[in-house]
Amino acid sequence: MKRYSICCLLFCINYLCASACTNFMAGKLATTDGSILVSYAADSYSLYGFLRYSPATDYEAGAMRNITDWDTGRPLGQIPQVPHTYSVIGNMNEHQLVIGETTYGGREELYGENGIDYGSLIYIALERCQTAREAIQCITSLVEEYGYASEGESFTIADTEEVWILELIGKGKTEKGAVWVAQRIPDDCVSAHANQARITHIDFKDKKHKNFYWSKDVVSFARQKGWFDGKDAEFSFSDTYNPLDIVGLYICEARVWSFFRQVNKEMGNYYSYVIGQTKERMPLYIKPDKLLSADDFKHFMRDHYENTPLDITQGSAAGPWHSKLRYGSLGYQLDSLQYWYQRPTATQQTGWSFVAQIRPNDPHAGIFWFGVDDAATTVYAPFYSNVQAVPESMREGNGDLYTYSATSAWWTFNKVANWAYSKYSAMRPDIMRIQTQWEQYFTEKLVPETDAAMVRMNNEEAAHYATNLCCKKADELTQSWNQLFEYLLVKYLDGQERKETAEPADGKTFFQRNEWGEPVGPNRPAFPEDFLRRIAPETLHE
Repeated sequence: MKRYSICCLLFCINYLCASACTNFMAGKLATTDGSILVSYAADSYSLYGFLRYSPATDYEAGAMRNITDWDTGRPLGQIPQVPHTYSVIGNMNEHQLVIGETTYGGREELYGENGIDYGSLIYIALERCQTAREAIQCITSLVEEYGYASEGESFTIADTEEVWILELIGKGKTEKGAVWVAQRIPDDCVSAHANQARITHIDFKDKKHKNFYWSKDVVSFARQKGWFDGKDAEFSFSDTYNPLDIVGLYICEARVWSFFRQVNKEMGNYYSYVIGQTKERMPLYIKPDKLLSADDFKHFMRDHYENTPLDITQGSAAGPWHSKLRYGSLGYQLDSLQYWYQRPTATQQTGWSFVAQIRPNDPHAGIFWFGVDDAATTVYAPFYSNVQAVPESMREGNGDLYTYSATSAWWTFNKVANWAYSKYSAMRPDIMRIQTQWEQYFTEKLVPETDAAMVRMNNEEAAHYATNLCCKKADELTQSWNQLFEYLLVKYLDGQERKETAEPADGKTFFQRNEWGEPVGPNRPAFPEDFLRRIAPETLHE
């Protein structure tokens, strides 16, 4: 393996190109304030970033719920509606139940076409369930009754007490149902998954389901297909239904490794595993070296593999300005070889991401920290789990993937990010400065003041207060990001860098003018030295 590319004879797996997401999670004894943390990046070139909201609703007998495939919009049918559904903001409901996912694909012959897709399962469970265990029961029973219309999926399911991972895959196009396993993550540990099934052995002696649930045919189905013939105790869900290959390691498990290495210094030793040199699998969960916060999770979501051999902002493919962009797919074919790029957690095709802060010991609602587009250049804005509306800037229907909207947060953050990719190492510090200001304001001022205010209110007053405040600040954030785009456009126009005043004379004047009010000439920074050395042999010299 070379430092910045990996080659093998495998072809790219299509599901990774279409839906490659990342989940991190921490139990309540692994965090600084006793919160349970779940993060999720919804990554796809076809995803438009908006904040989903559905109000609590009562339904009459006989009402039906439409099922529409989350990825394609394909109608899948209807199921009976329940008498009452809970309110849901993003992927957190009013009871602080949170569900995220990553698609692992698995054995292609088990992909389903009819029934309920993975995205619908998430939102149905959020609408109907209060706890993680209820959600596991809800998802698996729906699949059993109606069928499963997706590929293999890992779900993160967390409530105010527990964190679970549910891994599920269908039985093919002709057989209804799915095989699955769910495992509880210890309260003092963190875990993650990123498009590769990670649950291996199942404790079949856990009849009271303290830490495991499983489908009754999870092993017998594999025996029937000829994929496993050992003892039940030797059975591994991941190795059977989603066998590891170099894509599963280098493109998927590497993201888990990079999260793990940042929270536990010993996990750096698994680098040889994610590049396919050793076979010892990473553990499903680990204890962090120190307690973690929601701000830590925001940082982890912005990972580019910095300070490792996989750093995507380094090497020839990153160009002179250390761009994270890689054109085409996850790799390329050249001559008879397949090459793979690094695939970091923070990626340009993210539609939206979140850090969910479930607060079991807090009298206030949980916080759904939501950001659109690339996590590296977004700002995570807080939305309490009791909010009853979404801001105009993040509302469904305010633009879409093919319709630009000047008031859309997704389009606004994309403007900044895509301009920054052209000179990433120069512009990113400017972005991070404003990003940090906003997130510090949210964490250090807005949330404490909102918490204190809601203590004095009844539930209806608190919900109204949180809704107005969160929506107002999210719209202000979007306006601020439009101003940031204008600033970056002027400062870095035509590859130059405009000279700035030490202190802006007013809120809009940042750049130097001469004594007669005319703009002074720009700085003309050369390429970084490492790139100059690369191009020197191709350049005329004396």
